[in-house]
Amino acid sequence: MDVAESYEDAAARELVEELGVHARPRFLFKFLCEGVISPYWLGLHEVVVTEPVQPDRSEVAWHDWLTEAELTDLVRHREFVPDAREAFDRYRALPVRPGTV
Repeated sequence: MDVAESYEDAAARELVEELGVHARPRFLFKFLCEGVISPYWLGLHEVVVTEPVQPDRSEVAWHDWLTEAELTDLVRHREFVPDAREAFDRYRALPVRPGTV
């Protein structure tokens, strides 16, 4: 994230850089994440992808489309990044998760 860049702008930029997707992510929430090295603010966004995904191999090691059950199972594996696991758990705890109504 650049110094004057908003969370939304950073998320949109990362989508293009990492997945080749041009879309405007919707900001959901931010929280102070413990982090492996030190605490930092993490912003969680969502977006509906309607175009083909073209991952940049230098940015993305693996990708796939998963069901919610498959994603939940994957997140519980030790190799999953703890910061992302915390973000996933907070997202799942939302009273009404976007896209489920």
